[in-house]
Amino acid sequence: MAYKERIESEELKLFRFLNNRMVLPSKEQKIYLYLEKGFKGEVMFDQLTEELDPKKFLVLNDLRLETSSTNFQIDSFIIGQGTHFPCEVKNYEGDYYYKSNQFYVMNDTVIQNPLDQIKRSETLLLQTFQKVNYSIPIKSNVFFVNPAFTLYQAPLDKPIIYPTQLSKYLEEFNRKPSVLTDDHYKIADYLVKEHKPASPYTRVPPYTYELLIKGLTCFSCHSFLVLAGETKIVCNVCGLVEKVENGILRSVEELQLLFPAIKITTNLVFQWCKVIESKKQIRRILQKHYKTVGTRHTTYYI
Repeated sequence: MAYKERIESEELKLFRFLNNRMVLPSKEQKIYLYLEKGFKGEVMFDQLTEELDPKKFLVLNDLRLETSSTNFQIDSFIIGQGTHFPCEVKNYEGDYYYKSNQFYVMNDTVIQNPLDQIKRSETLLLQTFQKVNYSIPIKSNVFFVNPAFTLYQAPLDKPIIYPTQLSKYLEEFNRKPSVLTDDHYKIADYLVKEHKPASPYTRVPPYTYELLIKGLTCFSCHSFLVLAGETKIVCNVCGLVEKVENGILRSVEELQLLFPAIKITTNLVFQWCKVIESKKQIRRILQKHYKTVGTRHTTYYI
C-alpha cells in the first residue's frame, strides 16, 4: 500500500458531474477527457508500484506542492535509501516523434515536453527540501504507461521508461538494496503535510443549478435510468443495485461539490434526486448522517 494514496481530484469530479448533467463546450470536453485519461494512466502506474517492498520504499502518489509561490505536481514520488525518485506518468496513446528536444504528434503538432515538466518539478522539489535542510540525490523519470504508445526517433540519453520496459524496470528497482530510517518517514510526513488537496487552477465552465439536469444517477455507469424502491436503487442500463441511503448520500456530496455555498435541505435533495418519492425517507437519512441546523421550514444540514 502506498504511503500516500491517490484520490480523484476535485476538478476531475466536477468535470465528471458536469459532463453527466450538461453539454460541455468542446474545449472543456477535451480537458475532461484529458483528465480522465490521465487519472486512468496514473492508476495503472499505481498498480505496478504496489508491488514495491514497503519495507524498502515509500510511495507517495499525487503530490501537489508549493514553493516560492509556485505550484507544482508530482504524479508519484518514491523514497528510497540513497536516492529519491520523482515519477511523471503519461498515458499518451498513438504515434509520436521526438525532434530537437520537442515531442510531436504525427501530424506535426508540438506538445508539451514531459521531460521539461519533470525537470521543473525536480528543481522545485529540491527547493522544497532546502527549506527543511534536507539533502539527498534525486533521479527523475517519465513513465509512458499506455501499451499503444510509440515514440519515433526516441532519444537514448533521456530519462524515459517505455511501456514495454515498465514491469522489468520496477522488478529490478524492487531488488535494489534499501533500508528506510526515521529520516525517510519524517520527509514523507512533511511532504504529505505540505500537500495541497485542491489545485489553484480551475478550468470548469460556468454553470448554474437551473442549467443542470436533475436526477439520481447510477453509481457505476452514471445513467439517469434508475428506479428507486423503498430500500434499493436499480439501474436499468447496467443492472447495478445500490442502497437508497447510499444513493442519497452520493447526491448530497455531488451537490456540496458543485455548489459549496448551497444549504442542504430535504426539499433540495428531493428535487435533485427526482426518483426518491418520500421526503420523509430523505429527511431521516439526512438526520442520521448530518447535523441539523434550524427548525421546521428553516432546517438544513451540515
